[in-house]
Amino acid sequence: MDASSSSFLSAIQASKLLTGTVAMAIPKSAVTNTPSFLSRHPPPLIVSSVRIEEKTHNSITRPTTSRTSRPASSTTALPAATKSSTTRKYPANDRRVVEPNQPTMMFNVLEDVINNFIDPPLRPSVDPRYVLSDNFAPVDELPPTECEVIQGSLPSCLDGAYIRNGPNPQYLPRGPYHLFDGDGMLHSIRISQGKATLCSRYVKTYKYTLERDAGAPLLPNVFSGFNGLAASAARGALSAVRILAGQFNPANGIGLANTSLAYFGNRLYALGESDLPYAVRLTSNGDIETLGRHDFDGKLLMSMTAHPKTDLETGEAFAFRYGPVPPFLTYFHFDGNGNKQPDVPIFSMTRPSFLHDFGISSKYAIFADIQIGMNPMEMIFGGGSPVGSDPAKVPRLGIIPRYAKDESEMKWFDVPGFNVIHAINAWDEEDAIVMLAPNILSVEHTLERMDLIHALVEKVRIDLKTGIVTRNPVSARNLDFGVINPAYLGKKNRFVYAAIGDPMPKISGVVKLDVSKGERQECTVASRIYGPRCYGGEPFFVAREPENPEAEEDDGYVVSYVHDEMAGESRFLVIDARSPDLDIVAAVKLPRRVPYGFHGLFVKESDLKNL
Repeated sequence: MDASSSSFLSAIQASKLLTGTVAMAIPKSAVTNTPSFLSRHPPPLIVSSVRIEEKTHNSITRPTTSRTSRPASSTTALPAATKSSTTRKYPANDRRVVEPNQPTMMFNVLEDVINNFIDPPLRPSVDPRYVLSDNFAPVDELPPTECEVIQGSLPSCLDGAYIRNGPNPQYLPRGPYHLFDGDGMLHSIRISQGKATLCSRYVKTYKYTLERDAGAPLLPNVFSGFNGLAASAARGALSAVRILAGQFNPANGIGLANTSLAYFGNRLYALGESDLPYAVRLTSNGDIETLGRHDFDGKLLMSMTAHPKTDLETGEAFAFRYGPVPPFLTYFHFDGNGNKQPDVPIFSMTRPSFLHDFGISSKYAIFADIQIGMNPMEMIFGGGSPVGSDPAKVPRLGIIPRYAKDESEMKWFDVPGFNVIHAINAWDEEDAIVMLAPNILSVEHTLERMDLIHALVEKVRIDLKTGIVTRNPVSARNLDFGVINPAYLGKKNRFVYAAIGDPMPKISGVVKLDVSKGERQECTVASRIYGPRCYGGEPFFVAREPENPEAEEDDGYVVSYVHDEMAGESRFLVIDARSPDLDIVAAVKLPRRVPYGFHGLFVKESDLKNL
């Protein structure tokens, strides 16, 4: 599950915020250690937009502690429409301050009217003072900066880069803002010979580049911008006028690339499911460059999941896209060279559903048609999000052969009450398929009250001959963002490493599960709690000997960024995955805080050199 008003930025020490003529009126009390999504009545809100800027840094340097934010200010030419392929490199640090031109200023005035009078951020889930409080607040870009190893030593197998994606709005929100609405920022820690270098860069998407050059936000927020009939009509009309005025072209993509990363076909991609992938690379000094939006020679249309599955043995990647119009689900894959294969439209999915992730085994792909989907009636009459839950719907799992040419062999199985946002793994057993995934209880809170969510990891077995579905919980704890040794994708695995929600979206620690235990047993075999007011993110497993086929499944390390909210400091932790208490074997003090985010990936040095 997969990230600003002026006062919550006061949580960032040594920060300064220079606003324009209109600013958010937010008391210091709005920035506390209280969970971001509690229902309390905020003070009156007046919104505008402010540009988040950084001071110029030299490459490979110690960071300065100052931060500047300047009012959006002069127009440079908007980027021309470009072919959706990896053809253009964007300099890593190409920030500039511009003033909006007159049409942009006029449209911004209209948007302020909508934000303040038609659709103000009344709910905590879309109120930037809550959504972007504490370490959810955005940060500036950071050039490659040396880090200090303050505990232990970095294992030699960590030769490469751990990169994590997450939302980081370029501008302070002008109105309603959901956690999922921020521009994608990559936080990379490159490790070589026991030394670490941190770099944070925006993914230079079409949206980011367009708004940076315009000096103001132009595109509406998808998750928070359409609440109720009046707001949807007003924002829709304003967006149409902006398009007619040539301010942006939706054909070039409106995605944020803020969710995850994937490596296949000798390319590294930043992903968000509302758009095509963006190819990125790391330079020799650890900087991050965006190469461009990639459509695989025109074969990939519109969008792709942020959770493709890469088979390390074959090099193949399996993926899908979903949308609000038929076919609501389309399955496809890429060969070992990264070439996209033909689409397989799934017309047996008869209504739009929120398909964030899926499972893959050696024989099948498995999709979850859950109780979250498009909810236009709630948007029109209830003033809610266009995406919502349907309690009357019965969730089901759809299974299709891994290399299907069409949907003729697609089979659906009802699994009442099983709502999957993230899949952990899937594997084949004789005439059955097994899936490991957290089941989201109280699914109606998924987008509005994440702090009320409880994710119960379950093992689900589907007998493909009899159609019998059996389910067993493997832990009673609130766990999500479960990962495995990547070499076991699509194979029967024993161990899972999962994040502890305390509550979501904050993560207080990591657990190790042994899912080979018998039915109805608590499968937790080890855990690590980060400490008071210390929160991390999705863990990621890195094998100690990835080329050794005889290595034990859990022989490796779990890595994650962790932030101490009391000290205002972030660290990169390396945890021994085999130790009984998940011992910390190395801790790297980061030169500045890393905001909470979504999904990450470790890319070994040999693969980085091939990018």
